[in-house]
Amino acid sequence: MGLNLDEQKAVDRFRKNVVEPSMASLVILDFWAEWCGPCKALAPLLEKVAADYADKGVVLAKVNVDEEQFIAAQFQVRSIPTVYAIFQGQPIADLTNARSESQLTAMLDQLLAKLPVKPGGAPQEDIAPLLAMGEEVLAQGDGPRAVGIFAQIAEIAPDHPAAQAGLIRALLAAGEMEQAEAVLAALSPELAADAELARARAALELAKNRPEEGELAALKTAAEADPADMAARLAYAEAAFAAGERDAAADALLAMIGADREWNEGAAKARLLQIFEAVGLEDPWVAAQRRRLSLLLFG
Repeated sequence: MGLNLDEQKAVDRFRKNVVEPSMASLVILDFWAEWCGPCKALAPLLEKVAADYADKGVVLAKVNVDEEQFIAAQFQVRSIPTVYAIFQGQPIADLTNARSESQLTAMLDQLLAKLPVKPGGAPQEDIAPLLAMGEEVLAQGDGPRAVGIFAQIAEIAPDHPAAQAGLIRALLAAGEMEQAEAVLAALSPELAADAELARARAALELAKNRPEEGELAALKTAAEADPADMAARLAYAEAAFAAGERDAAADALLAMIGADREWNEGAAKARLLQIFEAVGLEDPWVAAQRRRLSLLLFG
């Protein structure tokens, strides 16, 4: 094909994320970039419509033009956002000018009436892009928007562990503790026992330490006033993480481990590992903190 290694990898990613799902589904393909304001304005509309139409066989895929320049060039993308409808590997409609929900749904209705789309033909593939999108939004710190995405996924696939776990973590990020607890409590015993929910359960337990306004500063002052008071240092670390200051929490816990790793039966290390589980073991931040912990423990 005359492609270099990076280009071949780009083609393989595109085949997996767009072409293969489009064999049974109608894919809304969104070309965007992090610096593009109109792209960010359009994203919630595309996410909502894709979620609303998921049971009709519609999925959303996104291509970052800065990261996938080769793919963008193949589609001759000259401005963004650019949005196409893809079916069976081929672009069949330009959806770029559909900037309202009514315009977009009208175009999708016309396409779906003509195409042999198979709703539910590949359910895991259908929701996979939405799950990835929800995680991306959650990682950006936009809890309310992540709640909207995961709530839609949970409505489409109520028995999917990742959807329910994502909804719980999104609710916590949005400050909706009681709703997060209610979602977890409503799960069936089988679903609640799934490994995916362990991360959400850890996040929920840690979030219970969320401090009131002004309390975090007081806890920090108390921890710094007496370094020998390990209980005060642990209370500050827990509150810092619950308040969204995970770097401060990790720094405090690592300092405690360095000072006395056996204190209270290794409580500081146990709490740090719980934070890792809540954030996600594959998260780059967790990987960096785990390296710091390893250096501390093993030199």
